[in-house]
Amino acid sequence: MADLFDNVEHHTAVNDGVKLHYVATGPADGPLVVMVHGFPDFWYTWRSQMEALQDDYRVVAVDLRGYNHSDQPAGVENYSLEHLTQDVAAVITHTGRKSATVVGHDWGGAIAWALAMNAPDVVDNLVILNLPHPRGLARELATSDAQQQASGYAYFFQQEDSHKTLTAEGLVSISFPGADELTKSRFLTAFQNSNFEAMLNFYKANYPRPGGDFVPEYHPVKAPVLMFHGLNDSALLPGALSGTWDWVENVLTLVTVPNAGHWVQRDASGLVNTVMRDWLRRQTARD
Repeated sequence: MADLFDNVEHHTAVNDGVKLHYVATGPADGPLVVMVHGFPDFWYTWRSQMEALQDDYRVVAVDLRGYNHSDQPAGVENYSLEHLTQDVAAVITHTGRKSATVVGHDWGGAIAWALAMNAPDVVDNLVILNLPHPRGLARELATSDAQQQASGYAYFFQQEDSHKTLTAEGLVSISFPGADELTKSRFLTAFQNSNFEAMLNFYKANYPRPGGDFVPEYHPVKAPVLMFHGLNDSALLPGALSGTWDWVENVLTLVTVPNAGHWVQRDASGLVNTVMRDWLRRQTARD
């Protein structure tokens, strides 16, 4: 099989002057699927899922602002969820569509949840990987000592100058220790192209702070939702999944994956790909 890295289309969408790089594969007239990565990552994290879907879907994967080939505006205020959701909406519009299936992992999951809650007409289906509903995570941060301890890294990332502790090499070694050398080199280059301060501005702008208001109100999610959660995730504990069904007004399918960690799309790619293809096919049939 040809290497996906060298066989995608490269495009640029613009949101309020911020240029957003994304790649695309699959038939131009296929149902649109937009994939949004988390920290630390770039569009290539979705390579297995893109290959699995590209025969039947128009699959797009975004470089979030601050990452790789997308713009990296300065200032914490430029990384609010409002801006980040508008970025994804701008990518959807740039493809010529009005809506899409939105797939998100980690911060991409937070963005996908927010887009589905605040712009329901834009999200046909929602697929979330290892990012509990924000209300569930907020509850656990308020009540669970284990989740508070697991979120210690996020609280550190909210500190001034915490980005100075990051290196591209360190991010690769922590996040992708088992990858082959070619894959590691691609992530290393992407992280070298990225802005570490911008990466951590996601946490400064959006992550709940200790002692804050942890249980804000959220609009209900109206789209069908498919969730995957690797149970070995040491940062986002599965307790936050409880109650998700109370905040989704449509079909909710929750797939917990033993022996998979935070990057469930990589650790259990075969399972994720098979379930996602089947689930999307069934949603199309329901429509």
